[in-house]
Amino acid sequence: MSTENTTRVELLRSDDFAQYLLHDARQIKQILRSLVEHRALITTYLPTGNQSFLTAILALIDNEERVVFDVSPDAAMNRRVASTDELVCATQLDGIKIQFALNGIQEVTYQGRDAFLANRPERLLRLQRREFYRLVAPVTHALTCLIPVPQEDGEPRSIEARVLDISGGGMAIIAPPEDMDFIPGMEFDGCRVNLPEFGPVSVRMRVRNVFRLTNRNGVEVLRVGCEFVDLPNSANNLIQRYIFKVERDRNARERGL
Repeated sequence: MSTENTTRVELLRSDDFAQYLLHDARQIKQILRSLVEHRALITTYLPTGNQSFLTAILALIDNEERVVFDVSPDAAMNRRVASTDELVCATQLDGIKIQFALNGIQEVTYQGRDAFLANRPERLLRLQRREFYRLVAPVTHALTCLIPVPQEDGEPRSIEARVLDISGGGMAIIAPPEDMDFIPGMEFDGCRVNLPEFGPVSVRMRVRNVFRLTNRNGVEVLRVGCEFVDLPNSANNLIQRYIFKVERDRNARERGL
């Protein structure tokens, strides 16, 4: 199956997250006010490198068009934040996963304390408890996963599967049907997802669903939907960094930069 054809299949099978992307300024301001009122902790990712820090929104000012958020206790991190073009923020509120980007970042003093100031996000992604933003793997590079499969002699062998999409909650892979039988509920420990430019990340995953797909040449493959099990924060941060970078690069290409 060609990469282009697979991408089209995945777009059809993927959940439509557009319905969760908010553009209305009033709705976005309401959610931001709730984050302030609940003092929600926000994981904030820098656009380059595997770097993130915890912060909180302190206030909305200038008719709620500007966002004041707390600095990091790490002075070096604050210098990087002050010089970046954009930050990607992720948090949860009442079981709802929220993501948005901040730009126009400035160093300020707010109520006698160091803080950052940014423009109000123009878009905000609000997902239910079990929903995650899903990145369809780029056509420009291969995203693969090595899956250790136990054998009767005790020596596991590894199956290399192509990753179709990935999120903080799991991924979908393509595997030849003759490699092994994937059954919902099966778990695989020590799987290694190779993230281009970021390196490998080790995950434990559980099979959720299996589909048989046939491409135009008549070759049958398995599409296996998996969820991550007990994903460490370090692994999640690396996956999120990869997703954010790919999306950033895509947006830059679309703008002709």
